[in-house]
Amino acid sequence: MTLPPQPSAQFPAAVPPPPPSGRWRPERVDALPGTEFGLVQLRVEPITSGLAIGSLIAGIGSILVSLLVLCFGLVGSSEGWGGWVSGAFTLLSVAAGGGAVALGAVSRRQIRRSGRTGQVRFTGAGLGMAGIVCGSIGAGIALLSLALALVLQLSV
Repeated sequence: MTLPPQPSAQFPAAVPPPPPSGRWRPERVDALPGTEFGLVQLRVEPITSGLAIGSLIAGIGSILVSLLVLCFGLVGSSEGWGGWVSGAFTLLSVAAGGGAVALGAVSRRQIRRSGRTGQVRFTGAGLGMAGIVCGSIGAGIALLSLALALVLQLSV
């Protein structure tokens, strides 16, 4: 006569319940008329807007490229190539700054319109505004640096 297999050998160990922060939390319960049932609406955590993050990254990139405009404009002004090189980098910086401003404006609109019942709620309005500001500053620094490089190159 053989013994039946042990339960621990057949089944894996039980999975522990999720932590309190990982459990579903009901937001509201709507009763279904004429029945004893209800519809549970679960709470969804807010999401940081990807457009706002992209806007800030593009704005910071615009500022970094505008510093290259200044450096190339100052170094190459005496040799005659500073205006050309700084002009090329100015185009890049202004394009990145304009993209940051556009992404920031779209992200702020996305955040403002989110959060209605049954929709995902987005956060990050401050990131979007920071992207708008950084993009504007980067484009402005690039244009001023280009003007400085051209004045220095023409005066030599």
